[in-house]
Amino acid sequence: MTDAAAGPALIALDWGTSSLRGFLMDAAGAVLEQHGSAHGITNLPEPGIPGFEAAFETLCGAWLERFPTLPVVAGGMVGSAQGWREAPYADCPADARRLAAAAVEVGTPRGTRILIAPGLLCRAPGAAPDVMRGEEIQVAGALLANPALATRSLLVMPGTHSKWVEVEAGRITRFATYMTGELFAVLCRHSLLGRLMIGEAAPGIAATAFARGVAMARDSGPGDLAHQIFAARSLGLAGDLPGAALQDFLSGLLIGNEVVSGTRRAALPGTPLVLIGEEALCRRYAEVLSELGRAPMAQLGNTAPAGLFHFATAAGLIAPSAPQETP
Repeated sequence: MTDAAAGPALIALDWGTSSLRGFLMDAAGAVLEQHGSAHGITNLPEPGIPGFEAAFETLCGAWLERFPTLPVVAGGMVGSAQGWREAPYADCPADARRLAAAAVEVGTPRGTRILIAPGLLCRAPGAAPDVMRGEEIQVAGALLANPALATRSLLVMPGTHSKWVEVEAGRITRFATYMTGELFAVLCRHSLLGRLMIGEAAPGIAATAFARGVAMARDSGPGDLAHQIFAARSLGLAGDLPGAALQDFLSGLLIGNEVVSGTRRAALPGTPLVLIGEEALCRRYAEVLSELGRAPMAQLGNTAPAGLFHFATAAGLIAPSAPQETP
């Protein structure tokens, strides 16, 4: 365990599919330095375990030369079946302590031990199982930085696979995944729809097309999406929208359908809703949520470093900072 003293206390790794980010943190959870590389788990310097070891050494070797005894934690796809070592999914409900209890370790040639966080498995009654890996760390960071959210909140995390995460009493109780980003990419790049999507629309035209997609989603019924998607072609063929605006229409339609479904299925009506993720994408979701009557309470950026710190503290690698005395 590292004492709560000045200076570095932890190396934290956010290790995803396409990128690797490292954070040198102090005992209060502040980021002192950070490094990044393109060595995600699908782009390692070489195959297999040696590739993970090389990527880690390249990113963190200089830190470990200076601070050889620092604990190291990692979250994200590095703990998947394709990762350095698989950290099996922990079951919901779960908090940082539950994640720490299900963590696994790997060692490096220099003798460093790395604690890898597990993902989460959700088995909601009457629903197919759902999984996340990496987002649970972001949730832990959001709750650490914003303790009021731990009581009861709905955290929406837009992305390739968007997550709608319900939190009660500091624990993730259930969540749902929407493949909105991946569906958008596949339809634009690998379907007939993309053939008319040429150029980039002027901001006003793009905003109008996006709003049209949101409105269509708002007025939809069960099973309508497969029919509505074809409008991203027919509106262009009929001359109702220029080809350059069809992507914006499709984006509004898909995000709108996700928001309609996500707000309907959430078990916590009236609960504070918070967005977590990349700023531009979160702004787009905020626009849709506001249009559909669920304006977000806040929009948070990258909460992974705080989440990794929370995970390390729950695992006993960092001594919790003592509260400051009031003068």
